[in-house]
Amino acid sequence: MKLIVQVPCHNEATTLAGVLASVPREIPGVQAVELLVIDDGSDDGTADVALAAGAHHLLRLPQRQGLARAFALGLDRALDLGADVIVNLDGDHQYDGADIPALLAPIQRGEADLTLGDRRTASLSHFSPGKKMLQRWGSRVVVWLSGVYATDVTTGFRAHSRALAASLLVVGDYTYTLETLVQAGQRGARVVSVPVTARPPTRPSRLMRSVPEYVLRAGLTALRATAMHRPLTLFGALAGAALLPGLLLGLRGSFYHLQGVNGHVQSLVLAACLLTVAAVLAVTGVIAELLRAQRRVTEDLRAELRRRSFGPATTAEERDAPPRRG
Repeated sequence: MKLIVQVPCHNEATTLAGVLASVPREIPGVQAVELLVIDDGSDDGTADVALAAGAHHLLRLPQRQGLARAFALGLDRALDLGADVIVNLDGDHQYDGADIPALLAPIQRGEADLTLGDRRTASLSHFSPGKKMLQRWGSRVVVWLSGVYATDVTTGFRAHSRALAASLLVVGDYTYTLETLVQAGQRGARVVSVPVTARPPTRPSRLMRSVPEYVLRAGLTALRATAMHRPLTLFGALAGAALLPGLLLGLRGSFYHLQGVNGHVQSLVLAACLLTVAAVLAVTGVIAELLRAQRRVTEDLRAELRRRSFGPATTAEERDAPPRRG
């Protein structure tokens, strides 16, 4: 088994060496452990630190493209390098590379396609009560949208099997964690959560500049991924939300109308509008599901081409343009 640990980073020169040093070079059942650093347009010497700290591969993006894009390009490069398992590790040293063997174990045993490093956020002293509540309820929403049970849906410390990594398609530019989890659920992937160490932050979050902004952007990402990969779940829920009050208002208006009581026409009009909206959403969901089935065929072909394109690692430093996408 060949393991590639990818580290997407932007201006992480102060922490990257410690991150790479924490990754064990020998793991039972793993024949090769290689480090891939994706330098997302850094201007603080992150690339030089990566090479000095022993990175086997360096993918330098000429300008910053964002965490989601850097993660996706890292998957592509790791697949091209012949990875059997790909672990994603953040460059801010929030996670401990020593937990990688535990993260790998379920995949090695054939019990999982994706393992998530569970930070056990409810017990973290550096998480505020508001952030803990946001994490708890946000995880419940994402679990419902994805159909996958996970205790920490936003963790960036995760391991992917080769087959699952080849099938993932990240289209957003904000965060990959929610989008890829929805895809994993849609593909019936086996997802396992593994407790890991989570250190206090070494710098302010670059994703969560403010809670409202994060909720809005992450929520839109999750909804878009659900609309693409689980459209009946999303549009069915929206149709149901319009159908129920429409039926209740319709029954109420009809009852009073049959009783000869005037003044309830507004209820019937509103009921008709809500039932129309419900019907439109239901039809939209069916059409989106048919389109999803067609897209699934294309994604399967793309995944197969990516799996066949695996090749051996060639150079210790790779400074070329972003890798081709299958």
